[in-house]
Amino acid sequence: MKLTIELVPSTSWYTNVRSKVSRPEWDIIRRKCYKEADYKCEICADSGKNQGVNWPVECHEIWKYNDTNHIQTLIGFIALCPNCHKVKHIGLSQIKGWMDIVYTQLTKINNISKDTALKYIDESFEVWKSRSQYEWEVNINYITKYLNK
Repeated sequence: MKLTIELVPSTSWYTNVRSKVSRPEWDIIRRKCYKEADYKCEICADSGKNQGVNWPVECHEIWKYNDTNHIQTLIGFIALCPNCHKVKHIGLSQIKGWMDIVYTQLTKINNISKDTALKYIDESFEVWKSRSQYEWEVNINYITKYLNK
């Protein structure tokens, strides 16, 4: 799938990059991410300005999970339009009442049926449930590499 769901284990909530760097450092990271993507979503090439918001893209953290050693490692940043970002953070989207947007974006970008999307969502939450049973070591060493490239 081109557009995937990325649910952070509940035991790692609030330990994202923004919680580990200062506001000025986060601003440098996110603005670099936006510029590298030419202010377009790196998944669907759309802009938030076409989706009714005042900004083109949002910076999303890409994580790799070692399910054996329970290490969550930052491996990149990606610029996403707000609608693709809502899919990535489907748990928040459920809370905020954005599921119609999630279904529409997930089915459109991946060219799948709503039934297939629902099955994929269920599978993603099963992975999340399994990962949420463990405490994760969070590795954000990638930030230094990203800022120096």
